[in-house]
Amino acid sequence: MIAVVYSGSRHADWKLAEKGRIVSEFKTPGINPFFSDENHIVQLLDKSVELINNAEKINWVYFFGAGASSKERQDIVNNALGSFFRFSKIVVEHDLKAAALAACGDEKGIIGILGSGSNAAYFDGKKISDNNFGLGYILGDEGSANWLGRRLLKSFLNDLMPPDFAEKFIKKYDLDRTQILDKVYRKAEPALYLSSFVDFLTENQNHPFVKKMVSEGFDLYFKTYIKPLKEQYPTSEIHILGTVAAGFEEYLIEVASNNNLEISSIIKEPIYNLLKYYSNKN
Repeated sequence: MIAVVYSGSRHADWKLAEKGRIVSEFKTPGINPFFSDENHIVQLLDKSVELINNAEKINWVYFFGAGASSKERQDIVNNALGSFFRFSKIVVEHDLKAAALAACGDEKGIIGILGSGSNAAYFDGKKISDNNFGLGYILGDEGSANWLGRRLLKSFLNDLMPPDFAEKFIKKYDLDRTQILDKVYRKAEPALYLSSFVDFLTENQNHPFVKKMVSEGFDLYFKTYIKPLKEQYPTSEIHILGTVAAGFEEYLIEVASNNNLEISSIIKEPIYNLLKYYSNKN
């Protein structure tokens, strides 16, 4: 049996499969070594009945996650998974590698992520090329759920929302300035809090205020991440993956066109393609 895991900061998707057939699929809270140490990750795994029941049957664990971009942080996840899945071989990679395999398989391409965070890279069919992207939810993540949540809250706190939209926001969340600032600056994992508002934006994506905000975020994303890669690799196809990309697909395609870019594929959940990829190799 194999386990394929694709984790953002908000949640991790798990698929357990045997001979290409899904045995179990479920979600756990996100596993991000930027925010969690080994003990925290093991405690999280210990709360999943599905994992407890199947741990000893799993031969391979393929984990792909946001934050697992350096050997040091990959080791945190590797050690935690290794102590839980004692009879398994563990592979830990960055979420960009997952996106590359899901969209391109063993072919070349430009890979973009627009989910809880945002990132992009060139994939040569075997490895991700090094770049200076992926600066995280404070310095980067343009166009992502984190970025959109930050813009949304800032608009609310500065009284810049249209009255009808502000009314919807207040009815949905009933938040005040003190509560928001406390969550962002004093509570743990502010990135999760910021990204949680993307569901509200998706529900109201036809509102002109939301369209403007999302389109501005996507425009910044393409200019910051994708256009420099396209200039460097002009013949490569562009693939964008993630819940934000899929949730606002119409706007994404429109903004890409405005930047003279064509998107070859938009994939909401790369884990299904990953499962197929690794099932064929086991």
